[in-house]
Amino acid sequence: METVRILGAGPAGLTAAITLARAGFDVEVMEQRNGVGTRFSGDLQGLENWSRTTDILDELGEMGIETDFDHAPYTDLLISNAEEVLRFSCARPAFYLLRRGPYEGSLDLSLLRQATDAGANIHFSRSIPPADADIVATGPSREGIFAVAKGFTFTTDMENTAIGLIDPTSSRGGYAYLLVMDGIGCLATVLMHSYSDVAVCLRRAEHLFEQMTDLEIRDPHPCGGVGSYMTERRFMDGTCRFAGEAAGLQDPMWGFGIRFAVRSGYCAAQSIIEGFEYGDAASSTFEPLMRAGTVNRYLWDRYGVKNYNHLFGRLRGVQDPLSHLHSFHSFNIYQRMLYSRAERHLRDRYARGSTPPE
Repeated sequence: METVRILGAGPAGLTAAITLARAGFDVEVMEQRNGVGTRFSGDLQGLENWSRTTDILDELGEMGIETDFDHAPYTDLLISNAEEVLRFSCARPAFYLLRRGPYEGSLDLSLLRQATDAGANIHFSRSIPPADADIVATGPSREGIFAVAKGFTFTTDMENTAIGLIDPTSSRGGYAYLLVMDGIGCLATVLMHSYSDVAVCLRRAEHLFEQMTDLEIRDPHPCGGVGSYMTERRFMDGTCRFAGEAAGLQDPMWGFGIRFAVRSGYCAAQSIIEGFEYGDAASSTFEPLMRAGTVNRYLWDRYGVKNYNHLFGRLRGVQDPLSHLHSFHSFNIYQRMLYSRAERHLRDRYARGSTPPE
C-alpha cells in the first residue's frame, strides 16, 4: 500500500486525507499544532456560493465530503455605510456560515472525524520538511500581509444575521461585519492598511452595529487573523503538491478561501489516485478565479475605498447581488484587459510583506 504524507490538517489537508484514505492509500497527516482549528476561536466563516454556479454543499457532496458540521444558509444580506442600510434578498444562498476551531459542530472537527473514520493517521505536534511531503497544506503565509481582522465571538439570542459595514471610521480600506448563526455571533473589522488602528476601528464598528441592531453580546472571546497575497500561485515544487492557502488560494478581495482549499485538496488527492498532472489541473481550475480576484482587489484599492458613497450608490440599484458576485469572479474580458496593471499594483503594494499587530 502506497504511503502519502500530508503536511497540515486544515480543510485542504484533511480533504486530501479523506479522499486518499477512502481510495485505499496509507495516509499520514502531520500537523505542527496540537489539534485541528486551534488558530481559530470559534470564528464564524463563510463558504461562499458565488465563484461557481454549483451550490457549494452539492460540490462537497460530489467530492464525498459530509456536511454534518453546523452551518446555515444566508439569502438575506444587509450592507450599511453607517448612515443607510440596504437590504438584499438572493435567489439562492450567497454563502453558508459555519464555525471554525476545536469546537463541537465545527468544520474542523467534522473533517477530522471523516479523515480518521476513513483510516488516515493524524499526528499532532509534529512536522516534516515540505520537500518530504506529497501534499503541503500548511495555511497562509506570514509574508505579503494585505489584511488584518480583529474581533470577537459571543453568545446571543439574536436572530441569524449577516451585515456588512463599509465605512472609513470602522475600518481602514476594508470593511466590518456582524454575523449571527444559531446563537453564536461574530463581530469584526478588517483593515487593509494602518493596522495599528485596529482596536479603535473595532470599537467604532461595535458602536455602529449597536445603532443598527438590538446588539446583544454575552461571554465575548477575541478572534482574528490575517490575509496574505501571493503574486504567483505555487502548485508544484518537484513532486510536492501545494493546496489551499499554501498555494496562494485566497480571494484577495474578501478573503474567502475555504471553498478553494477544499477543492484544491481534493484535486491534489485525485492527481495521486488517477495519476494526472496536478499543477496543470490546479492552474486551469484556480488561476482564472485568482486573476479575477486580483483585478477586484485593484479596483477596490483605486476606487472603492476612495469613494464609499459612490460605491454605496451603485449598490442601491442591485436586486440580487449573487449574479454580480459571480460575474466579478468570471475573469471576464474587462478583467483580462486590466489584469497586468492590477497584478503590478498588488505586487508592489502587498507582496513586500508587512508585520500585523499582535
